[in-house]
Amino acid sequence: MNKNIAIMGCGWLGFSLAKSLIHQGFTIFGTTTSEDKIPMLQTVGITPYKISISEKGLNGPITTLLEDAETLIINIPPKLRGSNPENYIKKMEHLCGALKKSKVKKVVFVSSTSVYGNDQGVVTDDILPKPTTASGKQLLASEKLFLALPNIETTIIRFGGLIGKDRHPITMLSGKKGLRNGNHPVNLIHLEDCIGIIESILKKQWWGEIFNAAFPLHPTKKDYYQRMANQKGLIYPEYDENSSLSGKIVDSSRLIHVKKYVFKTSILP
Repeated sequence: MNKNIAIMGCGWLGFSLAKSLIHQGFTIFGTTTSEDKIPMLQTVGITPYKISISEKGLNGPITTLLEDAETLIINIPPKLRGSNPENYIKKMEHLCGALKKSKVKKVVFVSSTSVYGNDQGVVTDDILPKPTTASGKQLLASEKLFLALPNIETTIIRFGGLIGKDRHPITMLSGKKGLRNGNHPVNLIHLEDCIGIIESILKKQWWGEIFNAAFPLHPTKKDYYQRMANQKGLIYPEYDENSSLSGKIVDSSRLIHVKKYVFKTSILP
């Protein structure tokens, strides 16, 4: 197993993943779009590169980043909110172009369960996704770009909503009223399991696969977020009583039953 790993996007997940891999003896090359973050990456042992991707192309030493890495982990979420949404697919096309010219042989592409529509019910990782959101549609199209790369084995991870010690949706939802879809199930995953699954892919050579990754417990949003508000001493969020009963449940059976991955951290306190 090659221990030189490049991580595109050392944000909340990428930075924590890099620290864990370095602790286990991996050499990590990581990217940031901010000059200010470079010292922080260096402090934990990441070899930093300032690289940004836009619809117009790549800006920064992408060739240097990729020349010593056999594996690339791509952790760049779409930015589609606000008045100036980006063309995420175009950005990923530029990255694919750089990969075709590199020596990279393995890719992990961090996607999202938003590739499934809310009306799809129980979704396994081998059913046809039918995204309804802009981010879901662009992520699904981007997945296909990486899966089609010649001479590169790509594994896709479709993570549910990411939570951790310092990150939880209840902090944003607390005290809000008139929220919709309170009867929809939650599909969440803890940061520790995001890292654990990516590390399993690297160490156990799970290449050329697609994985759903959400903790196998799916209470309704109303019940779950009221419970979390109670646990954290926050004001309950209030949901409309007329919420629909539909919603998707992300089934991670392939990880659990085929790959025997054991989730480390519950989404419940």
